[in-house]
Amino acid sequence: MAGEKNKEKLILDSAVSLFKSKGYLATRMEDVAKSAGISKGLTYFYYKNKEDLFMALTKKAFDQFKDEFRDEWSNRTKGKNGLDMISDLLVKVVVFAKANQVYYDSILNFLDLLKKYNNPETRKLIDPKTLESVHFQKLLEIHHEPAKIGIMMVSQGIKDGSIRAELQPDITFYTIWSMIIGYEKMLGPIEYEGKDLKIHSENWEPGFLRLMQEMLKGTIQAAKKTTVQTSLF
Repeated sequence: MAGEKNKEKLILDSAVSLFKSKGYLATRMEDVAKSAGISKGLTYFYYKNKEDLFMALTKKAFDQFKDEFRDEWSNRTKGKNGLDMISDLLVKVVVFAKANQVYYDSILNFLDLLKKYNNPETRKLIDPKTLESVHFQKLLEIHHEPAKIGIMMVSQGIKDGSIRAELQPDITFYTIWSMIIGYEKMLGPIEYEGKDLKIHSENWEPGFLRLMQEMLKGTIQAAKKTTVQTSLF
């Protein structure tokens, strides 16, 4: 069993390296097998095709991504409040994306796949090899797990008073997550030297973080107050 796990890890690690250097489309299963130093037949024994391999890679990405959330959630036992956990999670997600770009991109790709999968018409556009992958089916079961931990962080913040009480934890966290995804995506344009903007990544990160914190704490007030507010805006 340990030998099989080692071979699976070797194949996945080789795939990650090739996807990073050559891109997904240009990488063939033969390339992965050669890089891993094993036969093509054995590679196909563990993964039916490249789509199946990519879904296995995505499953591993979600597992590692969830570990980042779990690690931050464990800090509540050290006295960290909900707002601080959410704030530090933002930094961890960005660091994770930079250090594991192939994994992070696979997570975003799966989120796009879900949009197609949830619609019977667009589901037909997904490659059947992807839908048949056992790893894709596992992803359907576990992809919510990081968000569940994030929602608990928001709930903790509401409980300890660091996040305003009228917010709904689930809506709030998914809004935050969409902001984090957008933040990471916009790092490229922000860091591009030819842009005609004064903003730079070194001052954007603290500014973004501060704005998110102020929205969660409620110090940014709308011009017209409502009796009950269940969103960040």
